[in-house]
Amino acid sequence: MTTGQQWDIVTSVGLTALGVAAARALETHREDRLMSDPFAAAFVKAADAPAPMPTSPEEVAQLPADSIWAQAQMEDYMGVRSRCFDDFFTEAGEAGIRQAVILASGLDARAHRLDWAKGTTVFEIDQPKVLEFKQTVLDGLDAAPKCAHRPVPIDLREDWASALISAGFDPEAPTAWLAEGLLPYLPPEAEQQLLAGIDKLSASGSRLAVEDFQNVTRLFEDENLAEFGQEWGIDMRELLHSDDRPESPDVLRGFGWEVESEGAEDKALRYGRDLNGMFGQMADAGRFVVARKTA
Repeated sequence: MTTGQQWDIVTSVGLTALGVAAARALETHREDRLMSDPFAAAFVKAADAPAPMPTSPEEVAQLPADSIWAQAQMEDYMGVRSRCFDDFFTEAGEAGIRQAVILASGLDARAHRLDWAKGTTVFEIDQPKVLEFKQTVLDGLDAAPKCAHRPVPIDLREDWASALISAGFDPEAPTAWLAEGLLPYLPPEAEQQLLAGIDKLSASGSRLAVEDFQNVTRLFEDENLAEFGQEWGIDMRELLHSDDRPESPDVLRGFGWEVESEGAEDKALRYGRDLNGMFGQMADAGRFVVARKTA
């Protein structure tokens, strides 16, 4: 991403969010699904994407045999990732946390599909056009959130903290934060500013879940990821940042957070999924980080 760049749901980073929604829709069709998203397919259909975005096995079967959708099974990784962070929010609720913030939420529909603890408020931060599109589709489905749902339409490169507080966020209350599919799109300095901002707004007892990659440059070696970009008409290398940066777990430990990290492949095996050969470098480099603020 570059400073000042904006997008809707069928361009740039917005298009990748649409692809993730398609993968969640495919995961939802599996008998061994790890999560269910009844809204994902509707988002994809409403967007009229400029590239194939199948939402069912039947639609995948209609694509050419060399389509990346027919080969890579993107839903395997996205099913694991979504389940991991669904569990994170469930566990946060069980621990008494009643405030959640989803950063760069994209087409995440957790506010509407998860069973939140009574009294929970969920804030979603993303580009205004993305949030507007998502809400329009949800309204068309008469979908009601299962929590107090507060979209915050702002770019994370702007003063999102002030916008969040203006939307009713309470920095004195413990918060469950999520950064899913976000950090690789940020340059190093923006990532550090984001984590510092989260730390500043987090009361004791807050938790943070992050999808992280131990070496972002390894993603550029992932042929499946590159082919997805080509099939969507975008160059992922123009969106991702491969610059050297401090490891996010180390940054959070430096702020005094307790940090646990688990590789994507290990997490998948605990869920009964094998990611070997699926998205190659992404599965190998990916990890899920959960941090807790104790002071």
